[in-house]
Amino acid sequence: MIKGILGKKLGMSQIFNENGEIVPVTLIQVGPCYVIQKKSKDRDGYDALQLGFGAKKEARVSKPDRGHQEKAGKGFFYHLREVGCDDVNAVEVGQEVKASEIFAKGETIRITGISKGKGYAGVVRRHNFGGLPASHGSLILNETGSIGTNTSPGKVIKGKKMSGQLGNKQVTVRGLRVVDIYEDRNMIAIRGAVPGNKGELVILRKQEG
Repeated sequence: MIKGILGKKLGMSQIFNENGEIVPVTLIQVGPCYVIQKKSKDRDGYDALQLGFGAKKEARVSKPDRGHQEKAGKGFFYHLREVGCDDVNAVEVGQEVKASEIFAKGETIRITGISKGKGYAGVVRRHNFGGLPASHGSLILNETGSIGTNTSPGKVIKGKKMSGQLGNKQVTVRGLRVVDIYEDRNMIAIRGAVPGNKGELVILRKQEG
Protein backbone atom coordinates (compact mmCIF):
# COMPACT_ATOMS: atom_id res chain seq x y z
CA MET A 1 0.00 0.00 0.00
CA ILE A 2 1.19 3.51 -0.85
CA LYS A 3 1.25 5.60 2.32
CA GLY A 4 1.22 9.16 1.01
CA ILE A 5 0.62 11.65 -1.78
CA LEU A 6 1.72 15.19 -2.68
CA GLY A 7 -0.65 18.13 -2.88
CA LYS A 8 -1.03 21.90 -3.00
CA LYS A 9 -2.95 23.89 -0.40
CA LEU A 10 -5.77 25.80 -2.11
CA GLY A 11 -7.38 27.54 0.86
CA MET A 12 -10.37 27.39 3.20
CA SER A 13 -13.98 26.62 2.39
CA GLN A 14 -17.03 25.08 4.05
CA ILE A 15 -19.32 22.18 3.17
CA PHE A 16 -22.45 20.60 4.58
CA ASN A 17 -22.24 17.19 6.26
CA GLU A 18 -24.91 14.48 6.34
CA ASN A 19 -26.69 16.24 9.23
CA GLY A 20 -26.91 19.54 7.41
CA GLU A 21 -24.22 21.14 9.58
CA ILE A 22 -21.60 23.49 8.12
CA VAL A 23 -18.08 22.04 8.39
CA PRO A 24 -15.02 24.29 7.85
CA VAL A 25 -12.47 22.55 5.62
CA THR A 26 -9.16 23.16 3.87
CA LEU A 27 -9.13 22.20 0.19
CA ILE A 28 -6.00 20.53 -1.16
CA GLN A 29 -5.23 19.68 -4.77
CA VAL A 30 -3.82 16.15 -4.65
CA GLY A 31 -2.22 15.22 -7.91
CA PRO A 32 -1.95 14.22 -10.54
CA CYS A 33 1.07 12.49 -8.96
CA TYR A 34 3.22 9.95 -10.76
CA VAL A 35 5.79 7.43 -9.57
CA ILE A 36 9.20 8.67 -10.73
CA GLN A 37 11.44 6.18 -8.93
CA LYS A 38 11.17 3.12 -6.69
CA LYS A 39 13.44 2.65 -3.67
CA SER A 40 13.90 -0.94 -2.51
CA LYS A 41 15.27 -2.38 0.69
CA ASP A 42 17.77 -4.55 -1.20
CA ARG A 43 19.35 -1.64 -3.07
CA ASP A 44 18.62 1.47 -0.96
CA GLY A 45 18.02 0.02 2.50
CA TYR A 46 14.34 0.97 2.68
CA ASP A 47 11.13 0.73 0.65
CA ALA A 48 9.71 3.99 -0.71
CA LEU A 49 8.38 5.71 -3.81
CA GLN A 50 9.52 9.01 -5.24
CA LEU A 51 6.49 10.94 -6.51
CA GLY A 52 6.42 13.85 -8.94
CA PHE A 53 3.88 16.66 -8.65
CA GLY A 54 3.38 19.99 -10.40
CA ALA A 55 4.00 20.00 -14.15
CA LYS A 56 7.15 21.81 -15.28
CA LYS A 57 8.29 22.92 -18.73
CA GLU A 58 11.17 20.90 -20.13
CA ALA A 59 13.14 24.08 -20.80
CA ARG A 60 13.20 24.78 -17.05
CA VAL A 61 14.56 21.35 -16.11
CA SER A 62 18.30 20.82 -15.59
CA LYS A 63 20.03 18.11 -17.59
CA PRO A 64 20.53 15.70 -14.64
CA ASP A 65 16.88 16.09 -13.56
CA ARG A 66 15.73 15.60 -17.14
CA GLY A 67 17.54 12.28 -17.40
CA HIS A 68 16.15 11.18 -14.04
CA GLN A 69 12.51 12.07 -14.75
CA GLU A 70 12.43 10.93 -18.37
CA LYS A 71 12.53 7.30 -17.23
CA ALA A 72 8.94 7.56 -15.97
CA GLY A 73 7.72 8.99 -19.27
CA LYS A 74 5.21 11.33 -17.62
CA GLY A 75 6.87 14.69 -18.23
CA PHE A 76 8.71 16.84 -15.72
CA PHE A 77 7.75 18.09 -12.27
CA TYR A 78 8.59 20.88 -9.85
CA HIS A 79 8.29 18.72 -6.75
CA LEU A 80 9.87 15.31 -6.12
CA ARG A 81 9.26 13.76 -2.69
CA GLU A 82 9.41 10.30 -1.17
CA VAL A 83 6.54 8.49 0.54
CA GLY A 84 6.44 5.07 2.17
CA CYS A 85 5.15 1.95 0.46
CA ASP A 86 4.59 -1.56 1.82
CA ASP A 87 5.19 -3.37 -1.48
CA VAL A 88 7.14 -1.45 -4.13
CA ASN A 89 7.03 -4.45 -6.47
CA ALA A 90 3.27 -3.95 -6.87
CA VAL A 91 3.82 -0.43 -8.22
CA GLU A 92 5.17 0.52 -11.65
CA VAL A 93 7.32 3.53 -12.54
CA GLY A 94 5.08 6.07 -14.29
CA GLN A 95 1.96 4.87 -12.49
CA GLU A 96 -0.49 7.57 -11.39
CA VAL A 97 -1.21 7.75 -7.66
CA LYS A 98 -4.68 8.89 -6.59
CA ALA A 99 -5.86 10.05 -3.17
CA SER A 100 -8.95 7.81 -3.31
CA GLU A 101 -6.64 4.77 -3.49
CA ILE A 102 -4.82 5.78 -0.30
CA PHE A 103 -7.31 7.57 1.96
CA ALA A 104 -10.93 7.03 2.88
CA LYS A 105 -13.63 9.46 3.89
CA GLY A 106 -13.55 9.99 7.67
CA GLU A 107 -9.96 8.73 8.01
CA THR A 108 -7.45 10.53 10.25
CA ILE A 109 -4.18 11.50 8.55
CA ARG A 110 -1.07 13.65 9.07
CA ILE A 111 0.13 16.47 6.83
CA THR A 112 3.64 17.91 6.47
CA GLY A 113 4.33 21.39 5.13
CA ILE A 114 6.30 24.61 5.61
CA SER A 115 4.59 26.80 8.21
CA LYS A 116 3.80 30.45 7.51
CA GLY A 117 6.77 32.73 8.07
CA LYS A 118 5.97 35.51 10.54
CA GLY A 119 9.30 37.27 10.70
CA TYR A 120 11.29 38.19 13.79
CA ALA A 121 9.37 37.63 17.03
CA GLY A 122 10.07 37.96 20.74
CA VAL A 123 9.95 35.17 23.29
CA VAL A 124 6.39 35.90 24.43
CA ARG A 125 5.00 35.34 20.94
CA ARG A 126 7.53 32.78 19.76
CA HIS A 127 7.75 30.53 22.84
CA ASN A 128 4.67 31.60 24.84
CA PHE A 129 6.72 33.09 27.70
CA GLY A 130 4.78 34.81 30.47
CA GLY A 131 6.90 37.96 30.45
CA LEU A 132 8.27 39.83 33.48
CA PRO A 133 6.12 40.98 36.42
CA ALA A 134 4.14 44.16 35.87
CA SER A 135 4.26 45.18 39.54
CA HIS A 136 6.53 47.54 41.52
CA GLY A 137 6.83 50.04 38.70
CA SER A 138 8.41 47.68 36.17
CA LEU A 139 8.19 48.92 32.60
CA ILE A 140 9.80 45.85 31.01
CA LEU A 141 7.04 43.33 30.26
CA ASN A 142 7.84 41.31 27.14
CA GLU A 143 11.56 40.69 27.49
CA THR A 144 13.26 37.39 28.18
CA GLY A 145 14.78 38.06 31.57
CA SER A 146 18.07 36.53 32.63
CA ILE A 147 19.58 34.09 30.14
CA GLY A 148 22.95 33.57 31.81
CA THR A 149 24.26 31.15 34.43
CA ASN A 150 26.71 31.33 37.33
CA THR A 151 30.47 31.07 36.97
CA SER A 152 30.08 27.47 35.87
CA PRO A 153 29.43 26.94 33.00
CA GLY A 154 29.45 30.73 32.57
CA LYS A 155 27.79 30.80 29.16
CA VAL A 156 24.36 30.72 27.52
CA ILE A 157 23.21 27.11 27.23
CA LYS A 158 22.97 25.88 23.64
CA GLY A 159 19.35 25.71 22.48
CA LYS A 160 18.13 28.38 24.91
CA LYS A 161 14.71 29.68 23.87
CA MET A 162 15.19 33.25 22.69
CA SER A 163 13.74 35.70 20.19
CA GLY A 164 14.24 35.00 16.49
CA GLN A 165 12.58 33.76 13.31
CA LEU A 166 8.99 32.62 13.87
CA GLY A 167 7.56 30.06 11.47
CA ASN A 168 8.87 29.21 8.00
CA LYS A 169 9.98 25.73 9.02
CA GLN A 170 8.81 22.20 8.30
CA VAL A 171 6.07 21.00 10.62
CA THR A 172 3.84 17.93 10.70
CA VAL A 173 0.28 18.16 11.99
CA ARG A 174 -1.38 14.94 13.12
CA GLY A 175 -5.02 14.13 13.68
CA LEU A 176 -6.46 15.84 10.59
CA ARG A 177 -9.66 14.29 9.26
CA VAL A 178 -10.59 13.58 5.65
CA VAL A 179 -14.06 15.08 5.18
CA ASP A 180 -14.47 14.29 1.48
CA ILE A 181 -12.52 13.25 -1.62
CA TYR A 182 -13.34 14.69 -5.06
CA GLU A 183 -11.64 12.23 -7.41
CA ASP A 184 -12.89 13.91 -10.61
CA ARG A 185 -11.19 17.18 -9.59
CA ASN A 186 -8.11 15.69 -7.86
CA MET A 187 -9.12 17.45 -4.66
CA ILE A 188 -9.52 16.51 -1.01
CA ALA A 189 -11.26 18.33 1.85
CA ILE A 190 -9.52 18.25 5.25
CA ARG A 191 -10.84 19.35 8.62
CA GLY A 192 -8.14 20.85 10.81
CA ALA A 193 -5.21 23.25 10.62
CA VAL A 194 -3.16 22.45 7.51
CA PRO A 195 0.30 24.09 7.68
CA GLY A 196 1.53 26.58 5.10
CA ASN A 197 0.35 29.37 2.84
CA LYS A 198 -1.99 28.99 -0.11
CA GLY A 199 -0.22 27.40 -3.03
CA GLU A 200 2.41 25.70 -0.87
CA LEU A 201 3.39 22.05 -1.25
CA VAL A 202 2.05 19.67 1.41
CA ILE A 203 2.58 15.94 1.89
CA LEU A 204 -0.41 13.89 3.04
CA ARG A 205 0.45 10.61 4.77
CA LYS A 206 -1.30 7.78 6.55
CA GLN A 207 -1.35 8.26 10.31
CA GLU A 208 0.35 5.32 11.95
CA GLY A 209 0.58 4.54 15.61
